[in-house]
Amino acid sequence: MERVIAATPEQIFDVIADPTRHGDFDGSGSVKEAGPEAPQRLAAGARFGMSMKRGIGYSMVNTVTEFDDNRRIAWSPKPASGRGGRWVGRIWRYELEPVEGGTKVTETWDISKESLRFVLRYIAVGDTRKAMEKSLEKLEALVTSP
Repeated sequence: MERVIAATPEQIFDVIADPTRHGDFDGSGSVKEAGPEAPQRLAAGARFGMSMKRGIGYSMVNTVTEFDDNRRIAWSPKPASGRGGRWVGRIWRYELEPVEGGTKVTETWDISKESLRFVLRYIAVGDTRKAMEKSLEKLEALVTSP
């Protein structure tokens, strides 16, 4: 999913790289709050917990797997309990590219290494696309409102 946002890559990246802001732009409504150990700004290899809720509450531990300051960030979530972690291989990625009028922001939900990707494609792709669209709308509102 992509969207051109009338802001600089730095302005947008500052929000995405702050795990305490993830709930502010999450379009699914499932991201609640970063754990107390979360860094103020993410960097390569950083780990941060996230309280989630989708019907029931649960926690995830995310590891930043790709990082190019102001251009690209990706993290891989695993269940905080450790249960089922070997089956979870998804990656959330944001790529920022300066373009005329602002920044093209591309959000990717990469499930190519997910053990259950065939199930996820069947049950979650439509909802995930809608949530990603809403996430980019919310991100735009955060960085463009006065």
